[in-house]
Amino acid sequence: MTADPIEAGRLIFARPWTFWRGTPDMKHLPPMAGVEVAFAGRSNVGKSSLINALVGQNSLARTSNTPGRTQELNFFHVEGPANPGIVLVDMPGYGFAAAPEAKVKAWTRVIHDYLRGRQNLARVYVLVDARHGLKPVDAEVLDALGSAAVSYQVVLTKADQISGAELRALVAATLEALKKRAAAFPEIIATSSRKGEGIPELRAAIVKVAAERG
Repeated sequence: MTADPIEAGRLIFARPWTFWRGTPDMKHLPPMAGVEVAFAGRSNVGKSSLINALVGQNSLARTSNTPGRTQELNFFHVEGPANPGIVLVDMPGYGFAAAPEAKVKAWTRVIHDYLRGRQNLARVYVLVDARHGLKPVDAEVLDALGSAAVSYQVVLTKADQISGAELRALVAATLEALKKRAAAFPEIIATSSRKGEGIPELRAAIVKVAAERG
């Protein structure tokens, strides 16, 4: 990736970001303004930490050692009334949740409704723990995204916790698994929120897809 997209991403994400709205249902979604990019992943994959690393703020998105704590669709945008621009959406983690089964089903329904009906949703970044790779529960989410015709890209988290050879093998295996999925963007971004690895590349990717949709 050239320096220009990296710099464009740095400038966008260096601005002050703020929490916009959290919604447990479709009735309370914010207006469809700007271009939305959403983050999905198994509980404890490091989703909130990644969002905080993207914006360079320690506590924009809530982090927790308790899987399943994010129980709403949480929307974040740049502070200021002029233009929401890019909107980040933190989706409830899947695969485990410290909540009753009925509530988990309700979240799942909201997520599916959101994916099908949000016209300004440009891409979903599906976070996958580099230590474990794609799991069957991830494949179910990829199936849902494909059915909803939503463009998505796989982002590996915690990439600093495996060796370089392991990471290269995982990237190759993941790309191979995505070959027959039409909605999958054919590029993997490996990140480490703790060390900042891959964060500039992810910022640049988000700015690029937002520009293409905007």
